[in-house]
Amino acid sequence: QMSEWYNEDGMVSSHSECTQANAKSCGECIQIGENCAWCTDPDFLKQGEPTSTRCDDLHILRKKGCKEKMVENPRGGQKVEQNIPVTNRRKDTAERLRPEEITQIQPQKLTLTLRMGEPQSFNLTFKRAEDYPIDLYYLMDLSYSMHDDLQNVKKLGTALMQEMQAITSDFRIGFGSFVEKTVMPFISTTPAGLRNPCTGQYDCASPFSYKNVLSLTSNGKEFNHLVSQQQISGNLDSPEGGFDAIMQVAVCGVSQIGWRNVTRLLVFSTDAGFHFAGDGKLGGIVLPNDGKCHLENNTYSMSHYYDYPSIAHLVQKLSDNNIQTIFAVTQDFQDIYQELKKLIPKSAVGTLSSNSSNVIQLIIDAYNSLSSEVILENSKLPKGVNIAYTAYCKNGVVQDGEDGRKCVNISIGDAVSFNINITAHECPKDNNSQTVKIKPLGFNEEVEVVLKFICQCECQHEGIPNSPLCHNGNGTFECGACRCNKGRTGHMCECSTEEVNTEDLDGNCRRDNGSEICSNNGDCICGTCECKKRENPEERYSGKYCECDNFNCDRYDNKLCGGHGRCECRVCICDANYTGSACDCPLDTTPCLAANQQICNGRGVCECGTCRCTDPMYQGPTCETCRTCPGICSQHKDCVQCRAFGSGEKEKTCEEDCRYLDLIIVENLSELPESTHPTCKERADNDCWFYYTYSVNGTQEIVHVVKDQDCPKGPDIIPIVVGVVAGIVLIGLALLLIWKLLMIIHDRREFAKFEKEKLNAKWDTGENPIYKSAVTTVINPKYEGK
Repeated sequence: QMSEWYNEDGMVSSHSECTQANAKSCGECIQIGENCAWCTDPDFLKQGEPTSTRCDDLHILRKKGCKEKMVENPRGGQKVEQNIPVTNRRKDTAERLRPEEITQIQPQKLTLTLRMGEPQSFNLTFKRAEDYPIDLYYLMDLSYSMHDDLQNVKKLGTALMQEMQAITSDFRIGFGSFVEKTVMPFISTTPAGLRNPCTGQYDCASPFSYKNVLSLTSNGKEFNHLVSQQQISGNLDSPEGGFDAIMQVAVCGVSQIGWRNVTRLLVFSTDAGFHFAGDGKLGGIVLPNDGKCHLENNTYSMSHYYDYPSIAHLVQKLSDNNIQTIFAVTQDFQDIYQELKKLIPKSAVGTLSSNSSNVIQLIIDAYNSLSSEVILENSKLPKGVNIAYTAYCKNGVVQDGEDGRKCVNISIGDAVSFNINITAHECPKDNNSQTVKIKPLGFNEEVEVVLKFICQCECQHEGIPNSPLCHNGNGTFECGACRCNKGRTGHMCECSTEEVNTEDLDGNCRRDNGSEICSNNGDCICGTCECKKRENPEERYSGKYCECDNFNCDRYDNKLCGGHGRCECRVCICDANYTGSACDCPLDTTPCLAANQQICNGRGVCECGTCRCTDPMYQGPTCETCRTCPGICSQHKDCVQCRAFGSGEKEKTCEEDCRYLDLIIVENLSELPESTHPTCKERADNDCWFYYTYSVNGTQEIVHVVKDQDCPKGPDIIPIVVGVVAGIVLIGLALLLIWKLLMIIHDRREFAKFEKEKLNAKWDTGENPIYKSAVTTVINPKYEGK
């Protein structure tokens, strides 16, 4: 465990678990964690420090002065004992290997040496071998409801043999049947019911729990022959006693069933549910299933004596015997067996047709599903040991956590790998080695991992019992310290435990009569102060009376001793080139150098790496800033002008006032040398410009001046006059054109307005009511128009 603290640089650091444990010996120290080490140097401890101070982080021990060869810090390791490569062969090759000659997992055995808290990891490779032998045992429900299924199963042997030839050339098949426990209320126990449990005209066999009809064989015809002789039986309730049968098939192994160390498949065929642990109480059976083989004349003889096995018990036995289960059940019971599949690793569920006509395809599909998945499991781990898996599967898929145990979609010939990480956190009580076995579920091969634990240091084996160094033989001198015998205490085992708290001994732990025992910073053990440990492992008390410490010195910039020294007994011991009570005063004058390479620009003194300016006009970190001084260019302008060109305000007093300058003439501006000051550009009395640079070399002030001044040329009058006149003329013409254009636009608008009003005018055409025509027309009444 780690806690946080702030070191002298103000950074968060970790408080080591090594110092918290108060280890009294090297063995105790290295069991705390992988980073804990023990210093065996007899002179390592300072006055007042307890023996447990020898145990600390490795880098802290080195910082405290423990030499590398005096540090006990054993490390774990690993050794591969057996590493046979996985088998590479093809089904069509002439080579025929025995099952025990085929290797699918690598390595097979290795030894890990574990240091507490230090993980050890190794890689495990699994590769599905082609043409791997298969044993298949067909376990069938022979209750009355399965009578039509039996007819199809009778032909299963030879047909399945032919189909499996495409997968393996070494295939064996067996057959078993089950009904129910032969007690009430599961079956009828009347004489007639025991003779023929079926009703009506059907002739059924007597009820039974489980029969091994045919042990595993490669003779398919024998399978057909024996299965054809089987008869349907019957029971009273719907659930069947299939779990009893599965248990016997699993545990009766080689002797009865004939299992080999190959792929083992158990096909469980039924159209009903199942009884499990506790249901036997209905028939007065209370003893739990013992998980042992009880076959007599190939029949389970203890069904009336032992209860049904639990699901967990079945899972354990199936796993122990590397059996993969295929549940071939009808559609009505798919849901319940799907839930059962989740509890049984390496199992599959297929939908059986009502008359089992699809059983061959169901078996092949289920086998392909099971064999395409590899799941690793391990035996029980010793106390305090953890294991973690990381799977590297096909197509670059990487999985960890619980998914790190398995890979899916593996084809024949595919290789996958697992990284297995094992960490021990405590030593076993007897310190003996332990063995852990890791295997893929459903396969007979396994990896044997032998665990050895580092619980003691090498130096403990070289200890001197009853050593004279431990107060006349009162302890064992080992690993640089005394391990006291029972009843003794003290650094050198010089005291009896009965004397530890006496007043006389406590008096030896006081500086004077008025002071606290061990300055209240430690405990008085055997008349000697053992100083307390601080939470920060780099902070410690020391001294005969624990009166000293290394963390109460003066600080600068929030750092102990300014970060440039070490604290000893509350006084800073400064590093070279530093001084002061907090080592806050550097003796190095480099920070005081001005741009002209003079210390404080020649206008101050350097104290503790900082300039103290003696010229009141100058300030700044290097006394180069003068806010009331003229600039460099304007300051030296008059002297440069009179020295270089013989003009200016100081023309008459030039020799006297400007002799301090060393003048160097250059031909052009590009030849001016680089300087810490900018290039000066100043105007002379004749309105010409001159250029120069100013620099200081020690006490010598140097000016580089461009030989020729940059004088502006006078204006050319004629082009100016011509331009002005031309401009006036052009402006006049432009104004006339604009005026003319505006008048045209105005006239056109007025004309358009007139035309519009003309079109819109309407003249009055009505008659004058006073007007009388001068013509009078009279019509002759006699006139007939002839």
